[in-house]
Parts: sequence; structure tokens; C-alpha cells
Amino acid sequence: MKMKIITMPIVEMLQRHAEKDPLSFHVPGHKGKIPLSNVGEMSAEEQLSISQSDSWSLFEAIFPIDVTELSDTDDLHDAGGAIAEAQQLAANFFGAEETSFLVGGSTAGNLSLVLGCFERGDVILVQRNVHKSVLNGLKLAGASVVFLDTEHDSTSGLPDLPMIGTVEKALNRWPHAKAVFLSNPSYYGWSRNLHPYAELVHQWDRLLLIDEAHGAHYGLHPRFPSSALQAGADAVVQSTHKTLPAMTMAAMLHMQGDRLNRDRVKQMLAALQSSSPSYPLMASLDMARGMLSQYGAKWFEPGLHAADAIRGWLRERSSRYGLAEDLLHNEDIRTDPLRIVFYDQEGSETGIELQKQLERRGCWAEMADDRYVVLLVGAQSSSEETERLLEALIDMEKEDNGSASSPSVRIKMADEAHGIPAIEGGSSVIKPITRELAEPIVLERFPLEPHRLEQIPLLQAVGRKSGETIVPYPPGIPILMEGETIRKETVELMSRLQASGVRFQGMKLSEKGLVRVMCIESV
Repeated sequence: MKMKIITMPIVEMLQRHAEKDPLSFHVPGHKGKIPLSNVGEMSAEEQLSISQSDSWSLFEAIFPIDVTELSDTDDLHDAGGAIAEAQQLAANFFGAEETSFLVGGSTAGNLSLVLGCFERGDVILVQRNVHKSVLNGLKLAGASVVFLDTEHDSTSGLPDLPMIGTVEKALNRWPHAKAVFLSNPSYYGWSRNLHPYAELVHQWDRLLLIDEAHGAHYGLHPRFPSSALQAGADAVVQSTHKTLPAMTMAAMLHMQGDRLNRDRVKQMLAALQSSSPSYPLMASLDMARGMLSQYGAKWFEPGLHAADAIRGWLRERSSRYGLAEDLLHNEDIRTDPLRIVFYDQEGSETGIELQKQLERRGCWAEMADDRYVVLLVGAQSSSEETERLLEALIDMEKEDNGSASSPSVRIKMADEAHGIPAIEGGSSVIKPITRELAEPIVLERFPLEPHRLEQIPLLQAVGRKSGETIVPYPPGIPILMEGETIRKETVELMSRLQASGVRFQGMKLSEKGLVRVMCIESV
């Protein structure tokens, strides 16, 4: 079978430049070589210490291609050669009309999208638990935000997207809203089919913007959920480095359709990204796309095999640990096959404690919370790596460390039919409350100064503007944003959470029962 010939324009450009044996009289200061190669004038002690250290050798292959904008290396911010070709090849591969390489992670893409699409006075419908880069972009833009409450799975307690009915209700209430901004998949690897969301939003001729940071691999294997681009989103930000073989901070912004002002977005990219972008980072994006183009879906097979083995042990042989996905009864939610979320079914150890146990055995998880541990299996994970993790889990299960932590308190959907949140703590279930759509707010760029705030009892705060963002943890989703009008149902929810022992980020223990609000004269 004839091997497919793959072009990697940036990689090939850098290789051609290095083959010229170029003598650098330009930046960067390392000049393409190990910066301690000439040590003749140093003392014997200094030379000895340098010779004993091989730290610089880590960069030996990187420095020669870590160049700057030269006549033969193109320019990310005015691409017309290899970089432009690589970006178009990426667009073709991922199914976009236009792709921009990001050297500042998905953060650069989210900021550029927000600032390129919105300005002061615009209204945007935003999923409440979006990444902080989206919120920071909205602060800088001065746009008005309507936060869409996320749903929670009824059994696992993990967050989901806002229901499509919530989005439709918000569009009906604010028909002049310019866009809907969602995050899919979640940090836990749960996602929904975005086709219905795209159809709804586009019926209103509005933008659908998606932060797909954790789903760069979506749509690239039959077992993976479909991608946001395949669903028809207007713009999608992907952290290529998270699940594909690119270097940290290397990401992509994909665009399609004529609703988006791409020129404005690209102007923001040029303003927000470094004027000296990293060529190794861009080359890693080019290489990742090239390799995936060559091997296709089969590149993911080793990782899927490893993940299946880990799931199989947790599901069939473990007497202690369980999979979050086995708690799931919502057929509309899809899970990421490469992301494993497990927990202690006995409730004696938190996810954070389990994570520390794994680390003591040399295995490092992606994240953990009060209940769950999240493992991200690499697409090229080996059988040896899988066996090492399973040995660690088996050893953990055998070890009786006498832990007696309090059972985690988690969000539970007590009424699945209406999607109404309640709290489960221990054996008690708090009755659900009804949540209405939030009102538009403009996020403050800087924290409010103390003289503009006052503390009052929570039960007296209905109708006041919140002076702080309050996040119950778990699940880590803000239930109140700074500047939001405090609603009766929000106060009821916070009171019930407090009574159940939930910790709050944004509220000190000494201030329990009090909330910071804006002084009336500051509103």
C-alpha cells in the first residue's frame, strides 16, 4: 500500500532555513544554539558545574528552529507563505472555511472572538460556567451578558449545557442578542449534540460561538462525539495541545459562514497575540495536523484500547471505585471515550484524596474535585502505561488508610422533568426551586473598591446588586456573578447550600450568612 504523502509547510520551511547553516545577527538571543557553548574564559569551577548540567541539552533540537520573522519564514500576523498554507490545510482537515493558529492557547482565541464580535451595548447569551477567558473578554468589551444557567445530571451531579429550551426562552426575551456562547465539552468530557443549538440560533440569524477547548479530537474517530464545526457553529476555539500532539499553548480558532466578521476577529488576534509568535509552537500545530491527516482515525486506536481496559477494570473488577458515566441516564449526553471520570463509591475519600494517592504512585491525573478524579488518556497510550495505572488503582484499593472524610455534597436534579436543581447531602434531599432567566449585566473590569460595597444578611439581599461572584464548590459553577441582581430563588438556593455544608468560593467562612452587595449610591 502506497504511503500517503503529507505536506507540513511550516515544518518544511524551518528545516530549509536550518539547512542553510544561517549565521544569526537577529533575535532571539540564543542565536539558534546552546548559549553556553563557549566557556573558555570561565573558571575551572564554573566550567565543571556547567559540564555537569545537561539542562540546556533539552533545547538542543528546539533552538535552531526557534527563529523570528525573516524573509524566508513568513509572518503569522501577515501570513502569505508557509504559515498561510498550514492554516488553510488545518481548515480543510478540521472542516472550517478559515483557521487561525493561536500561540496563546484558547485564551487568545476566546478573547479575540469576544472583542472582535461585540462592543459596549451589545447583549450576549453566555453559558454560566464558561472559561474565565470568555468572561475577561466580556469585561474588556463592556458588553451586556445574560447568563444561561447550566443543567446538572440527576445522578452524577455533573454540569451539563443549558437546555435548548433555556436558550430559546432567552432568545425570545432578548431578541436583539447578538450571539450565544457555549462551552462544549465540559472539563469532565460530557457533551451534547450541538446541531439543534446551531439550528435554533441561526433561525434568529445570530452567532453561535463555541469554546471546544477540551474537544479538539471530536469528529476525528467514529467513537468520538461530533465536533462543533460539524454541527454548524460559526466559530470554534480548540486547545489543540490538550488532546492532540501539539505543544502547550498551541491552539486553533476555526471560522465558517458569513455571519462572522472575520476581519475584525483577526485584527483582535493580531492585537492580543505576541508580535513575536513562537515558531516551534506553530510547527507543532502543523505537525499535529499533518500526522492526523496521514494516519486518520487509527491514530487514536491505542488510546481507545487503553481507555477501554481502564474502564473495564473499574466497571467489572473494582470493588470500590465507580465510573461517573455509569450514573448517567440522560441519552442526550455523550461522554469522551478518552476521558475517564471515577470516584470512591464508599464515599470515604474525595476525588482530591484519590488524586494524591495516584500521585504517590507516580500517576498524575488531569484534575480532581470533592468527588471525582478525571483521567485523560493519551491517544498513543501504551499497554505498559495502562498496566502501571491499573497497578496503582489496585494498590490503592487494597490499602486501608483509615480515611473517614465526610461524604461529598453534590448538585442533584430532584425533578428531571423540569430540570430544577436541588441539593443532596448525606441522606437529605432539599426540595427544588425555580430559576428564572437572569437579567443582562455589564461585568466590571476590576474588583469593586471596598467603599462601594457593604455586607448585609443574605436574606435581606433580594433585589440588590451583588458585589461579588459566588461559586459553590462542588460543582464550581457561579450561581451569582458580580453585578447581577440577586433574585429570591438565588437566595433560597444559597441558603439551602449553606445548610447542607457546601463550601463557597467568594464567601469567607467568617462571613457565612452575609453577602457583599453594591452600595445603593454605587449602582
